[in-house]
Amino acid sequence: MPDRLKKIKLRAERRKKRSKRRLYGTPERPRLVVYKSLRQIYGQFADDASQKTITGVSSLCPALRESFQPGMRKLEIAKIVGAHLARMAKERGIESVIFDRNGNAYGGRVKALAEAAREGGLQF
Repeated sequence: MPDRLKKIKLRAERRKKRSKRRLYGTPERPRLVVYKSLRQIYGQFADDASQKTITGVSSLCPALRESFQPGMRKLEIAKIVGAHLARMAKERGIESVIFDRNGNAYGGRVKALAEAAREGGLQF
């Protein structure tokens, strides 16, 4: 791996560790973790006290894929995933969460997912 790529990976790991120091999810207020790859976006609720994932959803879920239109932008898909996360949280009695952007910049798909979850009733 070239030195340039190693430096990029190292900086990303540092950003992720820096944000993890302050974030801790509890059963009453779990952590909403967002992960994005080049094509997909994932969100899950994590309880750090018991080290368990409460629930999660991604753009690969068959229930969500039915609502996608052909040629839909990744930003719009992130909004659908965020709204579905908010519905799942309401079903499980979760009203407020700690938002963990996982070292990603707060913009684009991460921001779209967060705003859709807020519109769905989640409090950050």
